[in-house]
Amino acid sequence: MENMKTEIQSRSSGVLDRPLLLAIFALLGIGLLMIASAGVAYGKVRFGDEYFFLKQQCFGLAVGIISLFIVSRLDYHLFRKFVVPLFFLAVALLVMVFIPGVGTTVYGAARWIELGPLSFQPSEVMKLAIILYLAAWLSGKQQVKNNADFFEGYVPFVAILSLVGFLIIKQPDTGTLGLIFCIALTIFFVSGARLSYIFFTILGGIATLALLIRLAPYRMERFLVFLNPDHDPLGSGYQLNQALMALGSGGWFGVGLGQGRQKFNYLPEPVTDSIFAVLGEEVGFIGVAVVVMLFLFVAWRGLRIAQRAPDMFGRLVAVGIISWIFIQAMINTMAISGIIPLTGIPLPFISYGGTSLAVLLTAIGILLNISKQARLEA
Repeated sequence: MENMKTEIQSRSSGVLDRPLLLAIFALLGIGLLMIASAGVAYGKVRFGDEYFFLKQQCFGLAVGIISLFIVSRLDYHLFRKFVVPLFFLAVALLVMVFIPGVGTTVYGAARWIELGPLSFQPSEVMKLAIILYLAAWLSGKQQVKNNADFFEGYVPFVAILSLVGFLIIKQPDTGTLGLIFCIALTIFFVSGARLSYIFFTILGGIATLALLIRLAPYRMERFLVFLNPDHDPLGSGYQLNQALMALGSGGWFGVGLGQGRQKFNYLPEPVTDSIFAVLGEEVGFIGVAVVVMLFLFVAWRGLRIAQRAPDMFGRLVAVGIISWIFIQAMINTMAISGIIPLTGIPLPFISYGGTSLAVLLTAIGILLNISKQARLEA
């Protein structure tokens, strides 16, 4: 009776993590400002509307905020009941991108589904679906004992990851594959998997990446550009060189919001993959540092929520969501800075993309609900 009373008290006495929510809204505000600035020339050329991207992003933002506040009021344990159908729905959506008339191919990549005037990326849905699925599976009472077992824990984990990885690499989308690999491995590690399994999975991931680079000429070109930014400066090295030029010209304080030059049809994809370069040019190192610090703050608050989660399911979900946000942010910023090869991964909450924004904010809603049920002491 006393244990039940303590559990009820711990669930009802928690409060929503307001500092985390404020940091997220700060990133969203920066994102809208940068899309308004970076999308002016790009929107004019492609759609005849300077604020096309800003308008579309505001729609995705509205959907995402509504979802965030609804989900934050739902007990996150409710999602555990639907993880299997949600996961297989995400798998089905990944398959549908290859169906003519349903999936849409852009720049040789089949990553979008069009439903009338709406289009979305199933891979964004899969990021959240696989987090919830792995968290529910690995936190099961019997499975917790099996996570360190080869056949009961490791083999099924690799099978799940291989299924998702195969569908994503067929699109192809190497960056998203690497991101999901990192998220899943982080959840698996926190669930109690053996370090040897983590080590061999990382080796397998590196070997797979090397094979993918070897098999696709464009991936090999990106890798060569990473090794030598001067390689093919007007071809495969063009985006990185323009991004580095934008970052370098920003200096400490930037050239001024809206005053950047690289976004005027010099820098490819200025509102998506390359928006960090526009940010660096217009607000400089100080502005970039503020954005990086916001992501670090979000990561800290998320890990704090994970530490205080009332159960293993909540802990694994929180770890998965926060690793998704932080790793994706680091991949984008490091790629645009030339620290790792270009991947095409957008910057969370800042880059243009309605699907990404709506799903990310839904995930934040789940994280906030976990924070409301957090233990008083950790």
